[in-house]
Amino acid sequence: MPRILSIDYGQKRTGIAVTDEMQIIASGLTTIPTHTLIDFLKDYFAKEKVEAVLIGEPKQMNGQPSESASVINGFVTHFSNIFPEMKVIRGDERFTSKMAFQTMIDSGLSKKQRQNKGLIDEISATIMLQDYLSSKRF
Repeated sequence: MPRILSIDYGQKRTGIAVTDEMQIIASGLTTIPTHTLIDFLKDYFAKEKVEAVLIGEPKQMNGQPSESASVINGFVTHFSNIFPEMKVIRGDERFTSKMAFQTMIDSGLSKKQRQNKGLIDEISATIMLQDYLSSKRF
């Protein structure tokens, strides 16, 4: 069964997570500089079977698009032009960064380790993907 890949897109860094082949568990894959994202995805898609890509959809508390929505929507359009055969799923990414930070605290990471913004982005992508997998089951 092909994997599902999750992208927590940022202007500087992008966190990436992926499912196992059975699409049961989401795991952090990496955080990369955003300017290298398309090349990374081309390489990854050449090596792994991916069924769909989950891309975060930033929203405010009232459900309206956040300030960064236009940047991410631009990326989604660009992504769809480069990978027209790839299914794109949008996922609510509200609170994922806060949940990622709390996960780091709960995991016992030191204060210095918790300052690693790249790790926060990777964990955020993982949380978003696991939430999607959980909602898909019910």
